[in-house]
Amino acid sequence: MPEATLLSAVFLGFLLGIKHALDADHIVAVTTIVSRSRSLLRSVLVGLTWGAGHTMALLVVGFGVLVLKLTIPDKLALSMEFVVGIVLILLGVPLVRRLVRDRVHLHWHRHGGTGHLHTHSHGDTPQHDHRHLKKPLLVGMVHGLAGSGALILLVFSSMSSVPQGMAFLLLFGIGSILGMLLFSGIIGLPFKFTAGVSARLNLWVQGIAGAVSVVFGLFIMWQVGFVQGLFFLV
Repeated sequence: MPEATLLSAVFLGFLLGIKHALDADHIVAVTTIVSRSRSLLRSVLVGLTWGAGHTMALLVVGFGVLVLKLTIPDKLALSMEFVVGIVLILLGVPLVRRLVRDRVHLHWHRHGGTGHLHTHSHGDTPQHDHRHLKKPLLVGMVHGLAGSGALILLVFSSMSSVPQGMAFLLLFGIGSILGMLLFSGIIGLPFKFTAGVSARLNLWVQGIAGAVSVVFGLFIMWQVGFVQGLFFLV
C-alpha cells in the first residue's frame, strides 16, 4: 500500500473512532453515568475512562484476531451486543428507582383531630457518592468487545499487514477516547446546571436519562435477540 494511501487509511481510523464514540448506545450509557456528577471535570473523566476501556478491549481483540489468527463466532459477537442492552438496563434502573423513591409527594396526616397535607420526600437521607471510575471503564470495555467484530472486518478489508491493522485500531481507539471525552463534558452541562438550580429538576433529568437507557437497552436486546437472530443460532 502506498505511503500516502496508508496514512489516509490510518487517519480515517482516527475519524471513524470519533464518530464511533458518538453511537447512540455509547451516548446513552455514558449519559446515565455522568448524570450523577455535578462536576464537569468528573464528567470529562468519565468519558476518558470509558474511552480507555473501549480502546483496551479493541486492542486485545484485534491482537487475538490479527496476530493469533483467532476467529469471532457470530453467536459470540451477537451475545456481546446483547450484553450491551443488559448493561444499559442496569445503568438506567437505579436512576428511575431513585426518581420514584425520592420525588416529592403529598402525605395526609392527622394531629389532634385535625387533618392536613404536607410534602415529603424519601430522599432526605444522605447517599454515598461513588467517586471511583470502575463503572465507565467496564462499560467501555463491554462496548469495545461488542463492536470489535465489525471493526476487525473493516481492518481486514483496508489494511495489508498486521502492524498497519494494529495502528488502525490504535488510532481508532484514540479517536473514540477524544470523541467521548469531549462529548461527555457536553453531556455533563445540563446535569451540572440543573443540580445548581433545583434538586427536584435534577432528579427528574436523571430519571428521564435512566428511562431512556432502560428503553434503549430493551430495544437492543429485542433487535439482537430476534431481528438479528441470536436466539435462533445453534
